[in-house]
Amino acid sequence: MSSDIEQEKRALRADLRERRQLLSDQQREVAASGITEQLDALVASHDARSISCFLSTTTEPDTREFIINAVRRGIRVLLPITRADGLLDWAVADDTEDVAEGLFGLPEPTGEVLGPIAVNDVDLMIIPAAAVDSAGTRLGWGRGYFDKTIGSMENCPPVYAVTYDSEVLDSLPRELHDQPVTGVVTPTRTLHLSHERP
Repeated sequence: MSSDIEQEKRALRADLRERRQLLSDQQREVAASGITEQLDALVASHDARSISCFLSTTTEPDTREFIINAVRRGIRVLLPITRADGLLDWAVADDTEDVAEGLFGLPEPTGEVLGPIAVNDVDLMIIPAAAVDSAGTRLGWGRGYFDKTIGSMENCPPVYAVTYDSEVLDSLPRELHDQPVTGVVTPTRTLHLSHERP
Protein backbone atom coordinates (compact mmCIF):
# COMPACT_ATOMS: atom_id res chain seq x y z
CA MET A 1 0.00 0.00 0.00
CA SER A 2 2.62 2.49 1.12
CA SER A 3 4.78 1.69 -1.91
CA ASP A 4 1.79 2.41 -4.21
CA ILE A 5 1.42 5.84 -2.61
CA GLU A 6 5.16 6.44 -2.89
CA GLN A 7 5.04 5.53 -6.60
CA GLU A 8 2.11 7.88 -7.14
CA LYS A 9 4.01 10.66 -5.35
CA ARG A 10 7.13 10.01 -7.45
CA ALA A 11 5.15 10.26 -10.69
CA LEU A 12 3.45 13.45 -9.51
CA ARG A 13 6.78 15.03 -8.54
CA ALA A 14 8.27 14.21 -11.93
CA ASP A 15 5.29 15.79 -13.69
CA LEU A 16 5.38 18.91 -11.48
CA ARG A 17 9.15 19.28 -11.89
CA GLU A 18 8.79 19.07 -15.68
CA ARG A 19 6.02 21.69 -15.71
CA ARG A 20 8.15 24.06 -13.65
CA GLN A 21 11.04 23.72 -16.09
CA LEU A 22 8.76 24.80 -18.95
CA LEU A 23 8.00 28.19 -17.38
CA SER A 24 9.41 31.19 -19.25
CA ASP A 25 11.66 33.80 -17.62
CA GLN A 26 8.79 36.29 -17.82
CA GLN A 27 6.40 33.89 -16.08
CA ARG A 28 9.00 33.38 -13.33
CA GLU A 29 9.46 37.14 -12.88
CA VAL A 30 5.72 37.76 -12.61
CA ALA A 31 5.43 34.86 -10.13
CA ALA A 32 8.35 36.20 -8.03
CA SER A 33 6.73 39.60 -7.76
CA GLY A 34 3.39 38.04 -6.77
CA ILE A 35 5.00 35.75 -4.18
CA THR A 36 6.82 38.70 -2.59
CA GLU A 37 3.55 40.64 -2.33
CA GLN A 38 1.59 37.68 -0.92
CA LEU A 39 4.29 36.77 1.63
CA ASP A 40 4.65 40.39 2.79
CA ALA A 41 0.88 40.50 3.42
CA LEU A 42 0.96 37.10 5.20
CA VAL A 43 3.73 38.21 7.58
CA ALA A 44 1.87 41.47 8.29
CA SER A 45 -1.42 39.66 8.95
CA HIS A 46 0.30 37.41 11.54
CA ASP A 47 2.24 40.36 12.99
CA ALA A 48 5.24 38.01 12.76
CA ARG A 49 8.58 39.31 14.06
CA SER A 50 10.47 36.03 13.60
CA ILE A 51 9.85 33.63 10.72
CA SER A 52 11.44 30.74 8.89
CA CYS A 53 11.60 30.74 5.10
CA PHE A 54 13.74 29.01 2.44
CA LEU A 55 16.07 30.08 -0.34
CA SER A 56 14.27 29.15 -3.54
CA THR A 57 15.91 27.08 -6.26
CA THR A 58 15.80 28.31 -9.87
CA THR A 59 12.56 26.38 -10.57
CA GLU A 60 10.69 27.36 -7.37
CA PRO A 61 8.63 30.52 -6.91
CA ASP A 62 11.32 33.05 -5.97
CA THR A 63 11.48 33.91 -2.25
CA ARG A 64 14.74 35.89 -2.25
CA GLU A 65 13.36 39.41 -2.70
CA PHE A 66 10.84 38.72 0.07
CA ILE A 67 13.63 37.54 2.42
CA ILE A 68 15.84 40.58 1.78
CA ASN A 69 12.89 42.97 2.26
CA ALA A 70 11.82 41.21 5.49
CA VAL A 71 15.34 41.42 6.94
CA ARG A 72 15.54 45.13 6.07
CA ARG A 73 12.23 45.66 7.89
CA GLY A 74 13.74 44.15 11.05
CA ILE A 75 12.11 40.71 10.83
CA ARG A 76 14.30 37.82 11.97
CA VAL A 77 14.36 35.25 9.16
CA LEU A 78 15.73 31.74 9.72
CA LEU A 79 16.81 29.79 6.65
CA PRO A 80 17.24 25.99 6.60
CA ILE A 81 20.50 24.10 6.15
CA THR A 82 20.12 20.41 5.30
CA ARG A 83 22.03 17.83 7.32
CA ALA A 84 22.98 14.29 6.38
CA ASP A 85 20.96 12.89 9.33
CA GLY A 86 17.66 14.21 7.92
CA LEU A 87 17.38 17.17 10.30
CA LEU A 88 17.58 20.87 9.51
CA ASP A 89 19.99 23.36 11.00
CA TRP A 90 19.15 27.05 10.64
CA ALA A 91 20.97 30.32 9.96
CA VAL A 92 19.75 33.89 10.41
CA ALA A 93 19.34 35.60 7.02
CA ASP A 94 21.01 38.90 6.24
CA ASP A 95 20.20 41.34 3.44
CA THR A 96 22.98 40.17 1.14
CA GLU A 97 22.63 37.62 -1.61
CA ASP A 98 25.45 35.40 -0.32
CA VAL A 99 24.45 31.80 -0.94
CA ALA A 100 26.33 28.51 -0.59
CA GLU A 101 25.51 25.17 -2.19
CA GLY A 102 24.30 22.66 0.36
CA LEU A 103 23.42 18.98 0.25
CA PHE A 104 21.54 17.93 -2.91
CA GLY A 105 22.77 21.15 -4.58
CA LEU A 106 20.22 23.26 -2.69
CA PRO A 107 20.93 26.96 -2.07
CA GLU A 108 21.74 27.61 1.59
CA PRO A 109 22.66 30.61 3.75
CA THR A 110 26.27 31.34 4.68
CA GLY A 111 25.71 32.76 8.19
CA GLU A 112 26.37 31.25 11.60
CA VAL A 113 24.77 27.80 11.92
CA LEU A 114 22.16 27.31 14.64
CA GLY A 115 20.87 23.88 15.66
CA PRO A 116 17.51 22.29 14.78
CA ILE A 117 15.68 23.74 17.80
CA ALA A 118 16.32 27.35 16.69
CA VAL A 119 13.11 27.17 14.63
CA ASN A 120 11.00 26.60 17.74
CA ASP A 121 10.86 30.36 18.37
CA VAL A 122 9.40 31.50 15.04
CA ASP A 123 5.91 33.02 14.70
CA LEU A 124 5.38 31.68 11.17
CA MET A 125 6.91 29.01 8.93
CA ILE A 126 7.11 29.38 5.14
CA ILE A 127 8.17 26.14 3.44
CA PRO A 128 8.66 24.80 -0.09
CA ALA A 129 6.23 22.39 -1.74
CA ALA A 130 5.72 20.61 -5.03
CA ALA A 131 1.94 20.84 -4.52
CA VAL A 132 -0.71 21.30 -1.82
CA ASP A 133 -4.31 20.11 -1.77
CA SER A 134 -7.44 21.70 -0.35
CA ALA A 135 -7.19 19.60 2.85
CA GLY A 136 -3.70 20.94 3.61
CA THR A 137 -1.80 17.86 2.44
CA ARG A 138 1.61 18.97 1.18
CA LEU A 139 3.63 17.10 -1.39
CA GLY A 140 7.31 17.84 -0.82
CA TRP A 141 10.26 16.72 -2.89
CA GLY A 142 10.63 13.41 -1.08
CA ARG A 143 13.36 13.87 1.50
CA GLY A 144 11.08 14.52 4.49
CA TYR A 145 13.09 17.35 6.09
CA PHE A 146 10.12 19.65 6.69
CA ASP A 147 7.76 16.83 7.74
CA LYS A 148 10.30 15.76 10.40
CA THR A 149 10.81 19.34 11.58
CA ILE A 150 7.10 20.18 11.82
CA GLY A 151 6.27 16.82 13.38
CA SER A 152 8.85 17.31 16.13
CA MET A 153 7.78 20.83 17.17
CA GLU A 154 5.94 21.10 20.47
CA ASN A 155 4.24 24.41 19.66
CA CYS A 156 4.17 24.56 15.89
CA PRO A 157 3.30 28.01 14.50
CA PRO A 158 1.17 28.43 11.36
CA VAL A 159 2.87 26.73 8.37
CA TYR A 160 2.36 28.03 4.82
CA ALA A 161 3.66 26.25 1.72
CA VAL A 162 4.75 28.17 -1.39
CA THR A 163 3.71 26.89 -4.82
CA TYR A 164 2.65 28.09 -8.24
CA ASP A 165 -1.10 28.56 -8.80
CA SER A 166 -1.41 25.39 -10.90
CA GLU A 167 0.02 23.32 -8.01
CA VAL A 168 -2.95 23.80 -5.68
CA LEU A 169 -4.78 20.53 -6.36
CA ASP A 170 -8.06 18.96 -5.24
CA SER A 171 -6.37 16.02 -3.53
CA LEU A 172 -2.94 14.47 -3.05
CA PRO A 173 -1.76 11.06 -1.87
CA ARG A 174 -0.98 11.18 1.85
CA GLU A 175 1.12 8.99 4.12
CA LEU A 176 1.16 8.87 7.91
CA HIS A 177 4.35 10.94 8.22
CA ASP A 178 3.06 13.75 5.95
CA GLN A 179 2.47 16.88 8.03
CA PRO A 180 -0.43 19.12 6.97
CA VAL A 181 0.04 22.85 6.34
CA THR A 182 -2.10 25.74 7.57
CA GLY A 183 -2.24 27.35 4.16
CA VAL A 184 -0.66 27.87 0.78
CA VAL A 185 0.83 30.96 -0.85
CA THR A 186 0.83 31.30 -4.64
CA PRO A 187 1.75 34.28 -6.84
CA THR A 188 -1.90 35.40 -6.95
CA ARG A 189 -3.42 34.38 -3.61
CA THR A 190 -2.99 33.09 -0.09
CA LEU A 191 -5.32 30.27 0.91
CA HIS A 192 -6.01 29.65 4.58
CA LEU A 193 -7.05 26.01 4.69
CA SER A 194 -9.87 24.77 6.85
CA HIS A 195 -7.98 22.68 9.36
CA GLU A 196 -6.00 24.19 12.23
CA ARG A 197 -2.71 22.79 13.37
CA PRO A 198 -2.87 21.25 16.86
